[in-house]
Amino acid sequence: MRKFLFATMIVAVLAGCQTTPSTDTGAPIDDKTAAPNTGATTSGAGDGRVTGITTGSGTGSNMPAVLKDPNNILSKRVVFFDYDSFVVREEFKPLIEAHAKYLAQNRNMKITLQGHTDERGSREYNIALGQKRADAVKRMITLLGVQETIVETVSFGKEKPKNPGHDEAAWAENRRVDIIYAGE
Repeated sequence: MRKFLFATMIVAVLAGCQTTPSTDTGAPIDDKTAAPNTGATTSGAGDGRVTGITTGSGTGSNMPAVLKDPNNILSKRVVFFDYDSFVVREEFKPLIEAHAKYLAQNRNMKITLQGHTDERGSREYNIALGQKRADAVKRMITLLGVQETIVETVSFGKEKPKNPGHDEAAWAENRRVDIIYAGE
């Protein structure tokens, strides 16, 4: 059964690699010639639009306030996944787009995408699934104009659960990718 699931996932990945150009990105992307080293704040409408400007180096206590402001979409750093899936859910695409826009405007920032899974499945399977989840988020971010060199991915599989419980509610919290900015 695992071989069948693995083969199905490979086919899905390969099918996803064969893309046709699309003009619909789902969200407007700013001109890449915008002044570098600027941050952003959201409109407050919950739609993920980046509107204000903040500067910062992205290290230690110099972390831009926009990344910590609970009213800003950029303060949200977790992308959740369905069971046994590495497909980014529609509800998290605006979050990823906002981070991509911020990173494109702040080319000195670096992030690590940490892939996680729930406790079910073998260690090897979960490490691979966590990596696929992190890579899926990275692929979206780089397709939105962020340089691949500033985005690192790592998989922790089931080794670092957010919720130590052993039920569906706990497992749902553990199926995730955490977006970690350098210096946090």
